[in-house]
Amino acid sequence: MPRRRAVRTALVLPVLPATAGLLGGCSDRQGHRSGAPGPSSPSPDPGEILRERSARDSGALLARYDATIAAHPRLATRLRPLRAEVARHVAAFGPPTRRGPVASPAPSPSVSVPPHEGAALAALAGAERALAGERAGALLDAPPELARLLASVAACGAGHVLLLKEN
Repeated sequence: MPRRRAVRTALVLPVLPATAGLLGGCSDRQGHRSGAPGPSSPSPDPGEILRERSARDSGALLARYDATIAAHPRLATRLRPLRAEVARHVAAFGPPTRRGPVASPAPSPSVSVPPHEGAALAALAGAERALAGERAGALLDAPPELARLLASVAACGAGHVLLLKEN
């Protein structure tokens, strides 16, 4: 059975070209025409918010790799190439480009690393899997360029899960 979002997308996409001309006359709740500057600051771009969240999430994953390598130095050779990929993901999402007030970053909790190497690898694999799933879920709401990046990074994360589970 198709998912609700897939059905909604299939129903809305054919209608979009026909309604695009009508949207120019829409107003917001304050009576401003869409696209016309209003007295309040512009709302943040959802794509930019998603990009910033993705960079922050990759940074948290990078911190998890660093903590795991520090706690289990024998895993360093195995984890460094994966960590390097995650560092490239942080760079690919780039610094914030949004103008105006930026939400302060959430405090990064200290990373707890399991004491046994196998459990530490499983924790990293779980973090990679969860993040890859979140990114795959965000694809429909992302602008095309960001969707391509999210898909690529999610696929890379899924590959990391397999590599972390290897013996």
